[in-house]
Amino acid sequence: MSRTKGDEEEYWHSSKFKAFTFDDEDDELSQLKESKRAVNSLRDFVDDDDDDDLERVSWSGEPVGSISWSIRETAGTSGATHEEREQLKSRNNLSYAQLPKPASTYSLSSFFKGRTRPGSFQSLSDALSDPPAKSYAPELGRPKGEYRDYSNDWSPSDTVRRLHKGKVCSLERFRSLQDKLHLLEEAVSTHDGNVITAVLIFLKRTLSKEILFRELEVRQVALRHLIHYLKEIGDQKLLLDLFRFLDRTEELALSHYREHLSIQDPDKRKEFLKTCIGLPFSAEDSAHIKDHYTLLERQIIIEANDRHLESAGQTEIFRKHPRKASILNMPLVTTLFYSCFYHYTEAEGTFSSPANLKKTFKIPDKQYVLTALAARAKLRAWQDIDALFTTKNWLGYTKKRAPIGFHRVVEILHKNNAPVQVLQEYINLVEDVDTKLNLATKFKCHDVVIDTCRELKDRQQLVAYRSKVDKGSAEEQKIEAILSSVQIRWKN
Repeated sequence: MSRTKGDEEEYWHSSKFKAFTFDDEDDELSQLKESKRAVNSLRDFVDDDDDDDLERVSWSGEPVGSISWSIRETAGTSGATHEEREQLKSRNNLSYAQLPKPASTYSLSSFFKGRTRPGSFQSLSDALSDPPAKSYAPELGRPKGEYRDYSNDWSPSDTVRRLHKGKVCSLERFRSLQDKLHLLEEAVSTHDGNVITAVLIFLKRTLSKEILFRELEVRQVALRHLIHYLKEIGDQKLLLDLFRFLDRTEELALSHYREHLSIQDPDKRKEFLKTCIGLPFSAEDSAHIKDHYTLLERQIIIEANDRHLESAGQTEIFRKHPRKASILNMPLVTTLFYSCFYHYTEAEGTFSSPANLKKTFKIPDKQYVLTALAARAKLRAWQDIDALFTTKNWLGYTKKRAPIGFHRVVEILHKNNAPVQVLQEYINLVEDVDTKLNLATKFKCHDVVIDTCRELKDRQQLVAYRSKVDKGSAEEQKIEAILSSVQIRWKN
C-alpha cells in the first residue's frame, strides 16, 4: 500500500500514546485501571436485594465498566480532545439516570438462596448449567477432624472421653450388649454423673427392662444414678418395676406413696392413701402414713362444715375473720393453728377441736402451746391466753406455767401488739432477773424495771434508768420516791 509523503511524515511523527501528565482526566492508564477495578468489584456483590435498580449503560447499549467498553473508550478517547471527552462524560452520566437496569434471568444471590428472580422461569439447576453464567459462591468445606465426630471409628473410651469434655458424639454405633456394657463401665470410671446419666439414658432406650435391671444389679454406682434419674423425671412406673425386681420392698412402698402428690382431688387422694396403709413400710413410716390418712379425712370434714358456716354468715368468727385459704392438704401444725383460730372453744369430742387434734395426733405440749398462743394472740384473746398457762395442783391452787418459757411468751405477745399491762404480767413471770430486766427495758415496761431494781436494792441502776423515763411522768415520781426512802438499804 503506497503512501504519500505527507502521510508518511504524519505516521512517523504521530503516536497514539501521550506523554505523562498530572491531569487525571488525560490519564488513559488510570481510566483503564479504574475500569478493571470496577469489573473485579462485581465479584463482591452476591446479594441481588440491593435498593439500586439502575446500571450504567453507554450510548451503544453496553454496560459501563465492562471490558469491551473499557477498550473502546480507551481507543476512542486517545485521539479525542478535552472538550469531546467532557461531552462524552456528561452523556454517560445522563444515560445512568435515564436507562433502567436490564432484566436478568438469575442473580449471584440466587445461587445461594436457591431461587431465580421474580418473573423468571429459569430454575436453579438451569442457571447453574448455563455456560455463560459463572458462580462465585465458594463451596465451604468442614475441617476433616470434625467428620470423625459422626463417624463409627470411636472406641468406648474415646466416646466417654469426648462426652466428659462436653463434645457431641453419637452412641448409636454401640449395638451389641457387650459394647454397651463396656461403654457403661468406661462412663462409671470417669466418676462424672452427667456422663453416667447420658449413657444410662441410651441404655434405657435401647435395652429391655429385664436386661437393664439385671446388668445394673451388679453395678451399684450406675444403679444409684438410674434411681436418682427416674425420681427426677418422675417415671414412677419404671421405678416401681426396678424396686420390684430388686426386691426392695420398703423403697417400693415409699415410691408408691409418693404418687399421691400428683392427685389433686381430696377424696381420690384419701382413697389412695388408704391403699398405702397396708404396704411394707417401716414401723415409723407406717405410723406417718396412717396419720396422713387420718388428717386428710379430718380436713375434708372440717372444710365442708366451715364452708357451709361461712356461706351462711351466722358465725361471728367467720364474719370478722373470713378464711383466706382452704384447709385441705395442709400440714398438721397449720391445721392445728386453723383449729385454734376458728374452733378454740369447741368440745373435745368434735373433729375440729384443738384438744381433739392434740390427742389424736399426739402433739407435744410445747408445740400445742406455741401454736395456740400464736392463734389466740392474733385474735387478741388475752383471757384465753391466761387460761392457757393457768394450771391447778391437786390441792386446788392455781399457778402459771409455760412449757416454752415465759420469755418466748412475751416475745410472741409483743409481736402481736399486746398492751403493756399484759406484757408486764408475763415479764414478771420470767425467773431469770437479767432476762427480766432486758425484756422490760426492751419493751419499755417501766414499772417492772423500777420494782426489780428496788428488790435488788440497786440504787445506781435505778438512777441511770431515771434518765430514760419522761420528765414529770408517774414513773419518774415513783423513782424519786424510792430513792428518797430511808427504809431501803442500798447496795451502792
